[in-house]
Amino acid sequence: MRFRVDPSLRRLDGDRVLLGGSPLRVLRLTDAGARWFGGVVSGADQPVSDDGDGATAPGLLRRLLDSGVVHPDVSVGAPSVGSPPCSVVVPVRDRPEDLEALLVSLRDAGGVDEILVVDDGSRDAGAHRRVAERAGARCLRREAPGGPAVARDAGIRAAAHDTVVVVDSDVRVADGWLAPLLAHLEDPRVAAVGARVLSGPGPGAVAAYELTGSPLDLGPDPARVAPGTRVAYVPSATLLIRRSAYLEVGGFDGDLRFGEDVDLEWRLIAAGWSVRHEPSSVVTHRPRPHLRAFLRQRHEYGTSAAALDERHPGSVPPWRASRWSLLIWVLVAIGLPGVAALVAAGTAVVFVRRPTGLPPATAAGLVVRGHLGAGRSLARALVRTWWPVALAASLVSRRARRAVVAAVVVAVADRWRAAGTPAPLGTVPFSTVPLGLLDDVAYGTGVWTGCWRRRRWGPLLPVLDP
Repeated sequence: MRFRVDPSLRRLDGDRVLLGGSPLRVLRLTDAGARWFGGVVSGADQPVSDDGDGATAPGLLRRLLDSGVVHPDVSVGAPSVGSPPCSVVVPVRDRPEDLEALLVSLRDAGGVDEILVVDDGSRDAGAHRRVAERAGARCLRREAPGGPAVARDAGIRAAAHDTVVVVDSDVRVADGWLAPLLAHLEDPRVAAVGARVLSGPGPGAVAAYELTGSPLDLGPDPARVAPGTRVAYVPSATLLIRRSAYLEVGGFDGDLRFGEDVDLEWRLIAAGWSVRHEPSSVVTHRPRPHLRAFLRQRHEYGTSAAALDERHPGSVPPWRASRWSLLIWVLVAIGLPGVAALVAAGTAVVFVRRPTGLPPATAAGLVVRGHLGAGRSLARALVRTWWPVALAASLVSRRARRAVVAAVVVAVADRWRAAGTPAPLGTVPFSTVPLGLLDDVAYGTGVWTGCWRRRRWGPLLPVLDP
């Protein structure tokens, strides 16, 4: 397998010091490790195994993969000869037209050995079976609807192969979508791989917004998936699963209507498996037909935060930062920016004096960027999860009003910049701004709703690191 470095990586001191990954960290290598690393990033093939420790090449490679410093480069070609046979599982309810379009795209793309359609209690019991039979797929019928998690689980357990890809019925695949996912199975620790899910074209402002702001699109860069990292989960809209690992952790939780994919992936990671985001596998997802459906879906996604916090305590905070970053931004908010700057400078001096192996300017810049990043994420939390508190405070305090306005400006700027990723920024419609704010408000309202229903408040509370 070949590898490429994460875009965040900075290589210092002849590759003896690596700065990057997610969360950002400093890795120090021996001279031999630095020479080996240079060969890896130049395109040399390396076996992936669980043998060795951090002092050997296999152990060092695993350490770099688990740190998010390097990623498998599966874009250089198809998976190796003898790649495993693959089953595709499609959960569906009352969507025969969507199902037919998906099955046509699967047939045209090729490479799939088996397709199982799981009809999750549709009103017309024969519609999906007829569509499946015309496409040469097998159809399983559940008489009562149990939700996507239950339907996927039934299909995965009935599949003929250990490699299974679950694909939602409103997804469309294209040539080359499957090979990059299968290539990750060369790593024996990989249990699941998510494709990049782009929004398909459609009429109206919501479709235009989702082209550049879809919550399903996790970006153009590969990533390891883990709570608290740049990519905390991958959506099950198109997700490759190693069934043996899936069964080991008990499969999808049928009690979860939303967030079941996040829960499964985090349980796999806790059990020692790896989950990856692979953007060179691209599929498209039909956008929501109108604003009401879009906001309802975002609200429902938000309600899953409390259930996830029950199963994975502390994993879904609205904001995570150091206590020093909190102090700095509190000082800014109460009108003491000079004192905040002195505190920030002090934290930079302390970090520079530590034996990190980083040049002083790099170390100081790292601290400053960390405080600025904490400020941006704080602005997002105020606009998204904490918006009811922010709104109430702004009604009674002029200083709070100024802070909220600043947070909205920062959050809008971040969304606008991110919206330029899949398309030239000049083509991003202005509707991205109000729809982005409505997206945040709907999701945040869902978080509060879910917390109230379960009487669990973790998703509303910040996590402060030392």
